[in-house]
This record gives sequence, structure tokens and C-alpha cells, in this order.
Amino acid sequence: MKPKVYVTRNIPEKGLSLVREACDAEVWEEELPVPREILLEKVQNVEGLLCLLTERIDDKVLVASPRLRVVSNYAVGFNNIDVDICTTRGIFVGNTPDVLTDTTADFAFTLLMAAARRVVEGVDYIRAGKWKTWGPRTLLGQDIHGATLGIIGYGRIGKAMARRACGFDMRVMFYDEYVSGNDAETGATKVDFDTLLAESDFISLHVPLTEETYHFISTAELAKCKPTAVLINAARGPVVDPQALYVALHDGKLAAAGLDVTEPEPVTMDDPLLTLPNCIIVPHIASASVATRDRMAEIAARNLIAGLKGEPLLHCVNKIPFFPKSRDFIIE
Repeated sequence: MKPKVYVTRNIPEKGLSLVREACDAEVWEEELPVPREILLEKVQNVEGLLCLLTERIDDKVLVASPRLRVVSNYAVGFNNIDVDICTTRGIFVGNTPDVLTDTTADFAFTLLMAAARRVVEGVDYIRAGKWKTWGPRTLLGQDIHGATLGIIGYGRIGKAMARRACGFDMRVMFYDEYVSGNDAETGATKVDFDTLLAESDFISLHVPLTEETYHFISTAELAKCKPTAVLINAARGPVVDPQALYVALHDGKLAAAGLDVTEPEPVTMDDPLLTLPNCIIVPHIASASVATRDRMAEIAARNLIAGLKGEPLLHCVNKIPFFPKSRDFIIE
């Protein structure tokens, strides 16, 4: 008898086929996230749950699913899951780290370049019929080569960002309380937070969303930046205070911003940031390459199946004793 699982979105076939082969799987096929009330109904008899960041897996969900053994998140982050309660209940929590490091860093640097050189403004300029001639002062942007990049959060993606900056002869500095010393590989220098804000031409955020990092960049922090600086956020939307960012961009206290993530997400159509030509906002697509999303789906599927078998997950967020295989189902 195959274990019953619920998949909250139609993930790439690379992983979905594995889930369907090993499990009695029900998949939410709609484009928008599964409504909360339907999620609570669907998890009542499942042993496994494969979910996205859009689903809040809290005590209410866990109480509704007494047979749940594993929650597999189709994401690196897991702030949507109450890991402590899962651990208390003996439920494994899996995620998909490492695989999207370079893809996300590629895109963060893409945002950096696009914001610095005003690429989106240039496209809009042409589409509006404004391009009449070559102009010596038309859409002047910021140089990237030789500039200073400040990286906040020097984990896997932050370091990958630094490696890319080396190709542009950038001076790289970083702020991370959990990293000791400079990075010999990239030449990146560890500095204090205020130094990074004051000296960076580009600031790139790569920290997880926690209580400590909520609105980590707000009015006081933006006031310490150069007015010519460019802010990039490919981490989590609430790391940046959107109202403070709007004021800084609108009043010329910050040159530009490139956002892959927003608060709230998706961004509302009346958000004032959307009115600013110097703010690029894209729909959380930093990991959106075919190869990366396929690999994420495969890892999420294998995490799910391993947890159901009582075997170690490829990537497990929490630490709990492994449980024996249940006798009421068998996964071949």
C-alpha cells in the first residue's frame, strides 16, 4: 500500500514523477497557491507533504494531519514551516539547498547590472517612442567594473556573488556575524555593518528571514548609504522595509534598487515602488532556470520519499531520531 501524500503545487515533472511512482499522491494543479481551508482538509490523512514557501505549515496544519511523517519544502528557505513543532512531533523537515546557489547568484548579479545600467528604463524609453537620437546624457548609469560591492550575508550565495564580482575587478567587502576573517579565495574583506553601508557602491542582500533580519534595511540604514548606491535583494522581501526604500529612492538618497522579492509577495499593484523608474521588481525568479528547478523538484521528491521510508533525507533541516518503517505501507 503506497503512502498518501499531498503536493501543494504542480512542480516540475523531474520530481513529480518520482512522487507519483512511490506514493498515492494528490497534487494541487492550480496556478495560485492552495487556499488555507483546502490545505487543512487535504492533509488530514497524509503521511507526507511536499509544499512551497507559499504554504504556512504551522501547528494548525500539523494538528490536522496526525499521520504526517515528513514535510518536504520545495525551497532553500523554510521560514514558512514551524520546524520546532515538527521536531517535537517527530516530523522530518527537508529543503533544497546548494542546487540553486549559482543560479541565484547569477540572477542577483543580473539585477545588479540591470539596475546600475538602467536596462529596464532603456527598454521602456524605446517602447514609449522617446529614442530620437544618441544623447551624451541619456540614461547615464553607474559603472560596475572597479566599484565596491558590499555583501550582507556571506553564505553560499553571498560567496558566489563575490566570485562573480572578481570578474569585474570589484572591491568586495562583506558583513556576516557568523563568518570569521577575510575570504582568501575571493579577496573579500570582512567589515562592520556601518562601514559596508557607507563605502559600498552596490549592496547585495543574502541573509535568511528571521526575527533579527526583519526590516534589517530600513530608514536608518539607508541614510548611511551613498546616494549613488544600488541595493539588490534576492534574499527575502521583509529583509527590506519597503516604505523606507520608497522614500530613499524617491528622494534621491539611493540611486536604484533591484528586487527579486518583496513585502508583501506578490507585490500589490498599488505599491508605490512600482511607480519608480529606478526600482526593478521581478516575480521571485532568481532560481528560475530549467535545470535548477528540475533539480529542486528531484531533491524535494527524494526528501519526501526518504522520510516516508524512515531513511535519512538528502537535506534535513531538523534533527530527530529516525523512525522505523511503518508496517501499513511499503515503498518499493
